[in-house]
Amino acid sequence: MSIVEVSGLTKRYGSVQAVEEFNLVAEKGQILALVGPDGAGKTSIFRATCGLLEFDSGQIRIAGFDVYRDFDKIKSHLGYMPQTFSLYPDLSVEENLDFYAGLFGLDRFKLKGKEELLYEFSGLAPFRKRRAGALSGGMKQKLALSCALVHDPEVLVLDEPTTGVDPLSRRQFWNILKTQRAKESAIIVSTPYMDEVELSDRAVFIYGGRKMTEGTPDELVRQFEGEVYRIDLPPTAERMRLLNGIQGMKSRRFGASIHIYVPANRSIQEYHDRLSRMGMDPGLIKRIQPELEDTFIQLMGE
Repeated sequence: MSIVEVSGLTKRYGSVQAVEEFNLVAEKGQILALVGPDGAGKTSIFRATCGLLEFDSGQIRIAGFDVYRDFDKIKSHLGYMPQTFSLYPDLSVEENLDFYAGLFGLDRFKLKGKEELLYEFSGLAPFRKRRAGALSGGMKQKLALSCALVHDPEVLVLDEPTTGVDPLSRRQFWNILKTQRAKESAIIVSTPYMDEVELSDRAVFIYGGRKMTEGTPDELVRQFEGEVYRIDLPPTAERMRLLNGIQGMKSRRFGASIHIYVPANRSIQEYHDRLSRMGMDPGLIKRIQPELEDTFIQLMGE
């Protein structure tokens, strides 16, 4: 059942079109990932959804209420975690939780039970007296999420919550999100990490403020058109320049290797001679299955 509905959202900053005719639906018990490069419009969409940003046109409804007209009725349904750490660094972990609980009107009895639950799944219990400003990056993010969860919101909006966090903390953070999903929360999260997109139920690829496509991770991978090949050679600037000079074939850095994209109506064998003359042994070229990032790169190119 849908609990968040964004229809035709449009936002401009002067001459800059940040978001254009954007639509989104999020359902209870589902993690929806927004994926796009910096400047794609993700933060503007999130801030508008949470009633923090006026938009030029469109409509946003949460739990049946209009964000623009009925925000007071929406606050109790919504938990928001911005991209930058926004808690009080001079307050302890416990004091930050107490403060946010007070904002949402939780009494001491309800807060006590809720705090213990939050400490349990966040792992913050040993640090409850530590000042928030003295926490590690991963613990800061878990505290911010705990504060967003203190009032049991039906909708969680998380703007790149694991950026710059170590891999172990990222895994722990996503375990918390999966626990919330099991409680029928609707979770909308932006992320630059494709391995996190694979953990979501659905994903939306956006670029330039517009939706490129959406679907389950498997559906998005299947949208790739053509074939993908990998060359396990360092993607030096000169090597990439030579590869991208070959007409009809595209190449991208992919970690420490290179991915080559060949259109569906062409064959990699057509390029073997040219690659050999560049000093790239065709025997090093291996066909692989497309990944989410390959689909995203292809759609951005289009």
